[in-house]
Formats: sequence, structure tokens, C-alpha cells
Amino acid sequence: MARYRFETDEHVLFRETLRKFLAKKAVPHYEQWEKDKVIPVSFWKQLGEMGFLCPQVEEAYGGLGLDFSYGVIIGEEMERVGAGLTGVGLHNDIVVPYIESFGNEAQKQRWLPGCITADVITGVAMTEPGTGSDLASIQTTAIKDGDFYVVNGQKTFITNGVNGNLFLVVVKTDPAAQPKHRGISLLLVEEGTPGFTKGRQLDKVGMHAQDTAELYFEDCRVPARNLLGEEGKGFSYLMEKLQQERLVVALSAQTASEDMLAMTLDYVKSREAFGKSIGSFQNTQFKLAEIATKVELGKAFLESLIEDHLAGKEIVTKVSMAKYWITETAREISAECMQLHGGYGYMEEYKIARRYRDIPVASIYAGTNEIMKLIIAKNMGLG
Repeated sequence: MARYRFETDEHVLFRETLRKFLAKKAVPHYEQWEKDKVIPVSFWKQLGEMGFLCPQVEEAYGGLGLDFSYGVIIGEEMERVGAGLTGVGLHNDIVVPYIESFGNEAQKQRWLPGCITADVITGVAMTEPGTGSDLASIQTTAIKDGDFYVVNGQKTFITNGVNGNLFLVVVKTDPAAQPKHRGISLLLVEEGTPGFTKGRQLDKVGMHAQDTAELYFEDCRVPARNLLGEEGKGFSYLMEKLQQERLVVALSAQTASEDMLAMTLDYVKSREAFGKSIGSFQNTQFKLAEIATKVELGKAFLESLIEDHLAGKEIVTKVSMAKYWITETAREISAECMQLHGGYGYMEEYKIARRYRDIPVASIYAGTNEIMKLIIAKNMGLG
């Protein structure tokens, strides 16, 4: 059955195939991946073999030439398994589109086929130890030296930082530029480049299966041909792509909310207290009625945004609203659902416990929710 208005029979079949694949290849192993703190590259390879990596890439480079609607399905089904699979969405819908949009023909031929097979696993390196949302103030430099850029700096909180072997690195090619954002460029840096090293894998509160690491660049000589797009245009490229990135984050949070509602409904119907199911208590009914309403509102809003995004509309304000409201709502829902699970909600063997610790970071990455509110206010004429 179609989930969205825009879905065709092909979408429904695609979702069914993916769900069956994940039920067999991901769900039984996910708990172990959480303990291992990483998803094996072999699973990435299987995704590639099935056509679930970068299906939007043109057929000329080995892709299926599909649109973002298929990325929506992949993102939702991955999130249903667990938030630790978010690195797949980052690869498919956030990093690879930079290469598609701003890469030259040689760069596309060099990297896109590998992105589809998982021979290339990508990450984006924006955040630094001293710089998060204020991208224009990054300190990592890339100074031109003949046919190379010499890169120096450090990046942190990098999703796919362990498994990744191609990183889109945000650098300052002109540290003296005024305003500061005009000095920003994007470089593609491959694992194995002299002077590029990966630091420790970071120990996070949640999303344990998602490998997150620090990256270091010390006199790292990156070939000038790895510059993505034009020098000094990096900031505008980032701004152009943030709409889809934030839409992806909102989609994941919405899926998590739907998952929490479903698991909590099942629990309160089967769990008894004082001789009857806790689902029959008025407080439980009111709480779940409120949660179900919020879930439906989020889904309806997202559906309209997906349709607008697929139509190529500029919907930065509404996407900022969705990213802020749906991630905040998911965090509230996680607390309510954990409470309804009672003591069992605090046990790792119950999925709600994992949801509770996985969700808060969605309010932080891809631009904090405070930044989302600033964008909304500015676009209302208040800034």
C-alpha cells in the first residue's frame, strides 16, 4: 500500500523489496552492530548490489536514474531498523549529490560508480572542535601550492568517519577573505592521502552503530583536481544543499516517532496493572492520543514538503520549520513512550530505550534547532 500521494506501484514494490532485504540482512544483526560500534562494510556492499545506494545517480555512472522519492523510502526503512544506519542516508542523499551537482565529468567518472557499489563510502567534514553552526568561521586551511592544496586542520563528529574513504572537506582557501564565507571551498580528500589521518572513533550517547570519528590534516597534499566546483564558492554550495539535508533529518525523526508510537501501542495493550491493561487507563489513552495526533501532523507536513522539493521549489523556511518541530516532537515522544513502558523502558532489551538515546542529536546536527528558528525568523522579516 502506498504511504504517500506521490507513490506509484514501483515505489511500493521498491519499499517492499527493501523492507524484506533489511529484515533478513540488518534486523538480526543490528544489536551486534550496536555493540561493535560500527556497521560492517560487507553490509554496505550488499546494499550496493541490491541497488539501494545512490539510486538517483544517472545510469551513465552506474546508477538507476531515480529521483529523491526513492531516497525518502530508503531513509525511512533504514530508520525503522535503527538510527545507526543514518550514515547510508548521509552518503546517498547528502554527500553524493554534491559530486553530482558540482563535480566535473572526470570527478563523476572517477567516484560515482564506486559510490553506488560501496567501494567508495563518503562523509562530509564541516564541523571542527571550535566551530559548529558558524561555518564561515572554520579554521581548516587549504593553501594552493602548484598542482596541490596543502591542507591543515581538524574536523570532528564526522559520520562514516571510520568506514568512509572519501570525504567532502570544507576548507578555507582564502583565510583573509571578507566577508569570511567567500574564502570557503570544498575539497574531496581520499583516505590514504599523505598527511590525512583518522583520529579515534567517538563514544556517543546514542547511535552506537553509526561510526563517528575525528579527522586530522597535517600538511596534507590534496591534488588540485580534487577541488569541487569553483574556489571560493563552497559556502554557496553548502547553502544550496542544506534544504535536502534538513529534510532528510526531519524524515528520520518522523519515522522514529511513528516507530515509537507503534511499539508503545503494542506494549500498553499487552502489559497489565491492577488487573487490566495499562492501555485502558485514561492517562495512557490521553498520552497516546496526543502522540498519534502529533505524528499525523508531522507526516502531513512532510508529505507536502517532499512534493515541493521533488518539484524543485525553494522551501528553506518550511524545511527549517519541519526540522525543528519534528525533531523536538520526536524527543518529547521518546520521553512519553519510555514513561509508558515503565521500568522496562529503561532496559536496553526494549527498543524504546535505544530510541530515547538516539533521538536528541537530531536537534543538533544539520544545523541546530536554534539556527532553524533564526532562519525562520529572518525569513519572516525579523532579522
